[in-house]
Order: sequence, then structure tokens, then C-alpha cells
Amino acid sequence: MEMRSQLGRVRGLGSNKEGTHHFWVQRLSGIALVPLVLWFVISGVDMVGADLATFKAWVGTHYNPLLLILLILTMFHHAQLGLQVIIEDYIHGEAAKITSLILMKFAVVLIGGSAIFAVIRLTFGS
Repeated sequence: MEMRSQLGRVRGLGSNKEGTHHFWVQRLSGIALVPLVLWFVISGVDMVGADLATFKAWVGTHYNPLLLILLILTMFHHAQLGLQVIIEDYIHGEAAKITSLILMKFAVVLIGGSAIFAVIRLTFGS
């Protein structure tokens, strides 16, 4: 016998009323990372042995700044989702869990923002 209402079963909502949203966002961000990482690795192989001026020129051309920023945003969002699940599953004290989640989210925003800032500086010069 199932305790959920018919509406709850149709919407797929679990006990925390989030349903599978977190699961799907993490899967979709993982799928989005595949072509972005392939592009980055292929481009990175071309940059082996390049000097700083060549790298700056590469960052500032075509769609490279946009793709780099998309890679950074997607990668850090995907990492944040994965770390959130790990913290929620393995840290049992409520205060420690909330503190860890807050610190992790601040760190992800700080590091991701710094990476985006670096791309912008490389694109438009310093």
C-alpha cells in the first residue's frame, strides 16, 4: 500500500517535495559538459607550447570566451550539485551539514567567479 496521493505520484514528488529535479539537472549538466570538455581538450592540445600572447589571442577570438564561460558555469554548477548530494548523504549532524553546504556554495561561487573574471580579463586585456 502506497501512502502518497495520486497527485503526488503523478508529479513525482518525494518526501522533500523536490522530486527528481536535482537528479535531472545534474544529468543534463553532465551531458552539456561532454561537448564543452571535448572542445576545451582539443583546443588545449593546440595550445601546447604556446606563449602568453598566443593564448590571449586564442581566448579573445571567435566564440572562445563564450564557450569558456559556459564551460566554467556548467562545470561549477555540476560540481556544486554533486558536492551537495555528498554532504547531504554523509554528514549527519544538522549544524555541520548546513555549515558545510553554505561554505561549499560560497567556495563554488568564489572560485567560479574568479575563473570567469580571468576569462574576461584575458579577453578584453588588463
